[in-house]
Amino acid sequence: MSFIDNYIEKRIEQNPKLAKGFAQEDFNLNAGVIVRKMRDDLNMTQKEFASYVGKSQATISRIESGSMNVSVGLLSEIANAAHRKIKLVLV
Repeated sequence: MSFIDNYIEKRIEQNPKLAKGFAQEDFNLNAGVIVRKMRDDLNMTQKEFASYVGKSQATISRIESGSMNVSVGLLSEIANAAHRKIKLVLV
């Protein structure tokens, strides 16, 4: 476990309300990486990819930067439009 992981774990133990916010932020960052990888695999700009999946370029940008609260539903819509599948894993 890294220093940052230990720090986060201790802060959540001290304030359990942080767990929900941390989980969403972690999901947002992971979703951003996934969407960027899909776009890179298709060799598209954000604008091209947004048009391809039926979303705005601003939405794709916010997802990729981790600044948008992404839902599984939205991620699924994007994946389906890009002819990809979502695989959820519980850890």
